[in-house]
Amino acid sequence: MIKQGYRLMIVFCVLFQSTFAQQPDIKKVFSDAEKQSMLMINTINNKKTNRLTFPRSLDKDSLKLVPSGDWTSGFWPGILWLEYEQSQKPELKEYAETFTRLMEKEQWNTDSHDVGFKIYCSYGNALRLTGIENENYKAIIIQAAKTLCKRFNPVTGCIKSWNSTSKWKYPVIIDNMMNLELLFAATRFSNDSSFYKVAVSHANTTLKNHFRSDHSSYHVVDYDTITGNVIQKNTAQGYADESAWARGQAWGLYGFTMCYRETKNIVYLKQAEDIAAFILDNPDLPDDKIPYWDYNVPDKIQEPRDASAAAITASALYELSNYSTNKKKYREAAGKILESLTRNYRSAANTNGGFILNHSTGHKPAKSEIDVPIIYADYYYLEALLRSKKK
Repeated sequence: MIKQGYRLMIVFCVLFQSTFAQQPDIKKVFSDAEKQSMLMINTINNKKTNRLTFPRSLDKDSLKLVPSGDWTSGFWPGILWLEYEQSQKPELKEYAETFTRLMEKEQWNTDSHDVGFKIYCSYGNALRLTGIENENYKAIIIQAAKTLCKRFNPVTGCIKSWNSTSKWKYPVIIDNMMNLELLFAATRFSNDSSFYKVAVSHANTTLKNHFRSDHSSYHVVDYDTITGNVIQKNTAQGYADESAWARGQAWGLYGFTMCYRETKNIVYLKQAEDIAAFILDNPDLPDDKIPYWDYNVPDKIQEPRDASAAAITASALYELSNYSTNKKKYREAAGKILESLTRNYRSAANTNGGFILNHSTGHKPAKSEIDVPIIYADYYYLEALLRSKKK
């Protein structure tokens, strides 16, 4: 009886530790993140020029700064807004406002489909946390949505991603689902339904053409602007055209979850759940739930992970849990991802240039930003932590 009782106690302790491990100390994590941000701000102040202001990654242990036109620029002010949301510290709000203002000209940038990333992560969070009455922030979001819609083609039914290249005529990438949140917001702020129609058209076209029967996604779909037909389906950042690039799957999950929130179209919820199943039930997902940069790389032991894909997935799963009957499954999966990121992928204090997470992969085929900290991993990690607090 004593031995049996001892065994039961051990089992209970293991279960307790497992459950506890899935609950990061959010207050401490954000406190650590703030210290990293202060380190980064000091470095930026020493390095920045009139053009290079926003942190993106590390290049040979040196902070890599980019201009506001870079697709990643909005994540840094977004991180400061998320830290302010947690702490309510006035100094964080001041820094967030300062870097957000430096994004203002991007509302007019017709050369980039990522105006959604840039403006909504910065000005969207600013508006959310400072009050809907802030008319200037609203006006910038509406103008940015008008700018994004200039890249929409009614024949293809979607927003063009990159400008034409020798390889693609009208390329559309799965990442573009993330820019639709800007359009839905502009609809609410302006009562102009044209933004909503563009967003829904893009989502529907993506759902139709980007996904395989197993609910994994192609990275790039190229369209004929005369007929609207698909010309080819490829990858740019994945291992192969028919492989499942990890961050692309996360973009799809997040994007269709957000589209369901904004439209209540059950088709989008079903799509998000199908993508979640592909990710969570994937035999090639490591035990710690942090994917390799592509689910189909052959020699996985030699391949880098992508903490950014994990962070995006965790944030999306927390939101999806609010709408799905699989609430418990999604929250538990997101918790396991956050526990792994918090325990094994966070930077030590005063290291990595002030980035919060390590071990992300940007563009492996181009040999760019491999196994390094990247700013968008930090943004979605903090967002996931904040979402985890909402039951």
